Amino acid sequence: MSFLPGTASLIKEINKELLVVLRDGRTLIGCLKSIDQYANLLLQDTIERIQVGKKYGDIYRGIFLIRGENVVLVGEFDGSADEKTQMIKVDVEEILEAQRSDQIAKDEHERALVKARLQLGMHVNLPDSYIVSKDDFGT
Repeated sequence: MSFLPGTASLIKEINKELLVVLRDGRTLIGCLKSIDQYANLLLQDTIERIQVGKKYGDIYRGIFLIRGENVVLVGEFDGSADEKTQMIKVDVEEILEAQRSDQIAKDEHERALVKARLQLGMHVNLPDSYIVSKDDFGT
């Protein structure tokens, strides 16, 4: 068995179904068709899998070119594992609504943490999109 270092080791994965996790948190599943020295990947028949809790939904994306610097994880995808897990497949609208609700809850939690830190006089690095109100300072 020979080992190829770096992205060259993915050559043996051509025409296999792969799961790719991107820097922005998205999960893609598709058939690897091409790769280059920068780990740029070309996936065919790609789906984006969105998971919230024990539910997941798939959105068809077709051919997907992924810039190598955005790849966090690549692995062979075992479709039969879906039946072995406790995951429930739901339609796209339902999973997108669950994702929205989950993001709103996370944003509210982060806002509460920032407010508490500001009230304690701690330094907080706020994103540009964060709007500070008088209530955040407890006045």
